[in-house]
Amino acid sequence: MAEVQLTEGTFEVDGQSLFYRRAEPAHQSPTLCVLLLHGIRFSSENWLNLKTLSKLAEAGYRAVAIDLPGLGKSKQATPPVPLGQLAPASFLQRVFTALALSPSVVISPSLSGSYTLPFLLEHTDLVKAYVPVAPICTEKFTAAQYANIKTPTLIVYGDQDEQLGEISLKNLKNLANHKVMVMKGAGHACYLDNPDEWHHGLLEFLKTLA
Repeated sequence: MAEVQLTEGTFEVDGQSLFYRRAEPAHQSPTLCVLLLHGIRFSSENWLNLKTLSKLAEAGYRAVAIDLPGLGKSKQATPPVPLGQLAPASFLQRVFTALALSPSVVISPSLSGSYTLPFLLEHTDLVKAYVPVAPICTEKFTAAQYANIKTPTLIVYGDQDEQLGEISLKNLKNLANHKVMVMKGAGHACYLDNPDEWHHGLLEFLKTLA
C-alpha cells in the first residue's frame, strides 16, 4: 500500500478564509487531481473519516477536499449566495486559483451541485471529469445545455433516494458523455451506506481517464 501524505490548512477566496484537506502520494508525483465537495450536513471531514481521501492518494491521485463557505471549518465565511441557490461559476474558479489546482475531477454531492453545475457549464477546461452524487439544482439547466458538455461524467445515486436520485438522473443523463452508477439499497448520502462500493466504482471510473 502506497504511503500517503495528509495535510490541512486554510486558503482565501474573496478575502474570506476557507478550510481544506489534501491527501497525495508521499513518494511519487500524483497523476491526477480530484476535488471533493460535500452536502449541507457534511464537510471535508466526511471524506477523511470515510477514507476517500486516503484511498485516492493510495491510487496515485492528489485529493483535495474543501469546506464550503458557511459549513464545516469554513463556517465563518459567507456563501456567495444563500445555500441552495446557484452560485456564480467564478467562485470555484477562484478556488482553483487559490489552491493552484490543475484541471481536476470534481466530486459533487447534494448541495454542492449549486456550485459545480454553473462551473461545469462555464469552465469545462478546468473539469477533467465530473462525479455528481444526487446534486441539487440539476433542473436549472436545459437538456440542450447539458448535451453541449462533453466532460466524462459518472452519475451516482442511491436507489432509495426518492427525493433527488431520480430527479438528478433525469436531468444529468442529458450530458453527452456519461455513465451511471446506481447503488442498491442506498439513500441520499449513498457513499456512507456502502463505502466499499463507492470507492470501487469511483476508482474504476478514474482509471478510464488515463
